[in-house]
Amino acid sequence: MVFEVATPKTLSLAAKHLSSYDPVLAPIIEAAGIATITPHKNYYQELVESIISQQLSVKAAATILKRFVGLFRGSDFPTPDQILEKDIDGLRTAGLSRQKASYIQDIARKVLDGTVRFNHLDSLSNDAVTAELIQIKGVGSWTVHMFLIFCMGRLDVLPSGDLGIKNGIQRLYGMANVPTIGDIERIAGDNNWHPYESIASWYVWHSIDSKPAL
Repeated sequence: MVFEVATPKTLSLAAKHLSSYDPVLAPIIEAAGIATITPHKNYYQELVESIISQQLSVKAAATILKRFVGLFRGSDFPTPDQILEKDIDGLRTAGLSRQKASYIQDIARKVLDGTVRFNHLDSLSNDAVTAELIQIKGVGSWTVHMFLIFCMGRLDVLPSGDLGIKNGIQRLYGMANVPTIGDIERIAGDNNWHPYESIASWYVWHSIDSKPAL
């Protein structure tokens, strides 16, 4: 099955659709212009980097990532085999916690034993991608949502557990309390975000000048 992903054409269509149906997002879309989401195929690297960056500032994550890659001389990015050649303590010298080092090794193992296969993800539904990737230790629904949106470019993902989305929706839609997942799903439904939930979320993040956050 072929799934629509973010391209200049689909991002433009999404902006028009959301502007037509959601009066709250319309002025944000007009001011922001077309969303900037550029899918790529570096799925393995994206997941390793997502583990490294969890619960860290952008600056801290970049520093540790640079040190991590530097552990593997002559490599732009370490292969699963290279990662497993180092023990936990070796990986930790880059500044990783013991837990994150173990998660990265788990990604490497699951890639090598075929538990996770990146060459077929494009043909899977969002739910099927989620089911496969959450087998990796340290990868939960939030990480997969970000992967689906910003790496795979899927258009119809609603990251209802993201703190930035919760805060943005609370402010934009004048809610007294932080919205629940049910509240977010209701707002998305009432304002006809489907099939562009990912892009609506991008505009919510943009409205509070926020990066996706736990």
